[in-house]
Amino acid sequence: MIWNPEVECMPIEERKKLQTRRLQETVWRCYTHVPAYRKKMQDAGITPDDIRSVDDLKLLPFTTRDDLRDSYPFGMFAVPMEDVVRIHSSSGTTGKPKVVGYTRKDVDTWSELMARTISCGGAGKHDIIQNAYGYGLFTGGLGIHYGAEKIGATVVPISGGNTKRQIMIMQDFGSTMIACTPSYALFIAEVAEEEGVDIQKLPLKFGIFGAEPWTDNMRKEIERRLQIRATDIYGLSEVMGPGVASECEAQDGLHVFDDHFVPEIIDPITLEPVAPGTPGELVFTSLTKEAFPILRYRTRDLSVLNTAQCTCGRTHARMGRITGRTDDMLIIRGVNVYPSQIESVLLEAEGVAPHYLIVVNRVDSLDNLEVWVEVSDQVFTDEVKGLESLSRKIAASIETVLGISVTVKLVEPRTIERSEGKAKRVVDNRPKV
Repeated sequence: MIWNPEVECMPIEERKKLQTRRLQETVWRCYTHVPAYRKKMQDAGITPDDIRSVDDLKLLPFTTRDDLRDSYPFGMFAVPMEDVVRIHSSSGTTGKPKVVGYTRKDVDTWSELMARTISCGGAGKHDIIQNAYGYGLFTGGLGIHYGAEKIGATVVPISGGNTKRQIMIMQDFGSTMIACTPSYALFIAEVAEEEGVDIQKLPLKFGIFGAEPWTDNMRKEIERRLQIRATDIYGLSEVMGPGVASECEAQDGLHVFDDHFVPEIIDPITLEPVAPGTPGELVFTSLTKEAFPILRYRTRDLSVLNTAQCTCGRTHARMGRITGRTDDMLIIRGVNVYPSQIESVLLEAEGVAPHYLIVVNRVDSLDNLEVWVEVSDQVFTDEVKGLESLSRKIAASIETVLGISVTVKLVEPRTIERSEGKAKRVVDNRPKV
C-alpha cells in the first residue's frame, strides 16, 4: 500500500533536483538563523553559495549530539519561539536532553511521513491501530498518533505499560495493528500466552516496530508468536521522530523518505562518505524542517544504503536494518562486540527465550563477557546435564561469531527484567576511565 505514489515513486533524477532545491533553502536557513551553523560553516571556509547540488553535501560540517546539548534548550531553532507549536526532547538520561521544535508546517509534514510509514506497514483507513508507544516528550507516541489519523484509521492511544490491559483492548476493540518497541511486542506475546489468550483469534494483522535495534531473527520470533507481519520503522527525535524511514511489505530494507531527508553512510573512523552497499555510520540532513533543521547529523547508528529500486515500486534509497550503534559497541579484549551479534545467535538457539542480558566485568585486569539468557519452562525442568550442554553449545556459537570466549549463564524463565520501552541489554561493570 502506497500512501503518496506521486512522491514515493518519483523518478530518481526528478527527486535529485527536488533535493538540491530544498537543500539549498535549508542551508541558507541554517546560515541565516542559527549562529552555531553559521560559525561551523565559516570555520569550514564555506558559504551557502558553495552548495550548488545535493552532491555538495559532503562540503558541510557534521552536526553531533554535543552540538545540540551545547545549544540547550533552543539555540538550534531557526524560527522565533512564537512560531514553534510543539517541543519534544530525548530522554536526557546522560546529561541535558536534546530539544527539538516543530512549526505548524513541521507537524503537518511529520503527519504525512507517518501516514507513509503506517501505509508501508500495511494498514489503511479501515484499520484500528493500537499505539503502545509512550506519549509525552518522546516523539514515538504522538508521531504514530498523527499518522494514523492522517490516513483515516482509528487510533487507540493506549501508550505503553499495563500489558494485560493492552491484551484486553486488542481483544475488545479489535485492534488490527500494534505499534511499540520490538522487545515490548515480545513481552505482550509472552503475557498473552501466560493468560491463555489464543493469539490466532486476535484480529491483529500488522505491527510497526522501532526505537531500538532488532535483528531479523527477532522479527521472525515476533511474527511467529503474534501471527502478524512485523515491519521495521526508523526515526530519531533530532531528525524528525519516527517517519524518517520504513520497511514496506517486501521487507527488503527501509525506504528513506529522501524527499525530506538525505541519507549518507560514512566511515566512522575517517568520517569520509562510503559507496552504496558499504556498511558504516548513518548521517542525515533534513530538507524541509523549519523550526529545527539539521545538517549532516551523525546518528551513531550503523547501517548500509541500497539505491536500487524496490519491488514495491518506491524509488527511495533504502537503508539496511540498524545493526548497532557506534556508542553501543563494546570492546572486549580488543574485539569489537555489538549486542545484535549476540542476539542473532540466541534467537537461533532452541530452548531459550528471546530475553537476554550482556554483563561485562573486569577480573584480574582481564575483561570477562557473560551472557545471561532465559531458558524456556520445558528446558528449565530438564536435568542439570542438559542445561550444561545447552550452555556450552550457545557459548560455542557465540564464540564462533565474536572470536572471543564468553560465559553463558542460563537463568530461570521470566527473571530478566522486561521493558515497556527500549530494552536494556548491556550492564558494563568495568571501572570508568
